[in-house]
Amino acid sequence: MSRILVTGATGFIGRRLVSALIEEGHDVRAMTRRPEAYDGPGEPVAGNVDDRESLMGPLEGVDVAYYLVHSLDDADFERKDADAARAFASAAAAQGVGQIVYMGGLGDDGVLSAHLRSRREVESLLGETGVPVTVLRAAIVVGAGGISWELTRQLVKNLPAMVVPKWATTKTQPIAIDDVVRYLVGVLGRAEAMGQIFEVGGPDQLTYVDMLRVAADVGSGRALRIIEVPVLTPRLSSYWLALVTDVDVTTGRNLIDSMGVEVLVTEQRIQEIVPGEPIGYAEAVRRALAGEDG
Repeated sequence: MSRILVTGATGFIGRRLVSALIEEGHDVRAMTRRPEAYDGPGEPVAGNVDDRESLMGPLEGVDVAYYLVHSLDDADFERKDADAARAFASAAAAQGVGQIVYMGGLGDDGVLSAHLRSRREVESLLGETGVPVTVLRAAIVVGAGGISWELTRQLVKNLPAMVVPKWATTKTQPIAIDDVVRYLVGVLGRAEAMGQIFEVGGPDQLTYVDMLRVAADVGSGRALRIIEVPVLTPRLSSYWLALVTDVDVTTGRNLIDSMGVEVLVTEQRIQEIVPGEPIGYAEAVRRALAGEDG
């Protein structure tokens, strides 16, 4: 049994991860800014990644720390995420943490959006103080409550037809939330995962248009009419998303900037440590819509 800290414990991935780790028999601390309001599993602890001193208590005696926080809804997210990663890495080293596990983003280092560049920078900063870091890089994570999935779900639900820009034909490799959690748990404490970066994804390589059409078919059995247009700027796209979904403009813009970059899995080394057949996109959509994904 390990003592584990999960940051972002109330988030899309974090709340599922806490439950999975407890099921495996681990002692889990769920870090949140408001522990008095936390009603999930694990031991709630107060901490803020923007404040190094607030992290010392939650990290005391911890074997493995999961870093699952970001500032995507902030216009200054790159600076904020970098400062938070430095603070967390420093506190983790001071408290003798044995491993940090981080969820990064897929993408070729030579062609990255600001969002993905920030994820790369966080990877690097988390390892600067000497604590071994394990990184899982993923594209869109499909599951109820995930921002990218919610965009897809709400667009399909709210619009019988839609006009999409050129970036909607970019290929990506979505992954089911169940597989993300399985991989996160699977690398825990594994010597061969220390200091390593793994790419994770489902079996399907799809364009965003493909994803919308599959989601419409699985959700309602209807065909979705999609009209592609050559020009629709990220700024205009983000305002459009804010009109037809509940995703705010800043988050939408940061996500859209990343959607113009092809993000596909190029290696399968994760299978050597955490074997198992990943879930296909259509099944991941079905589970998300049915509430069967944790």
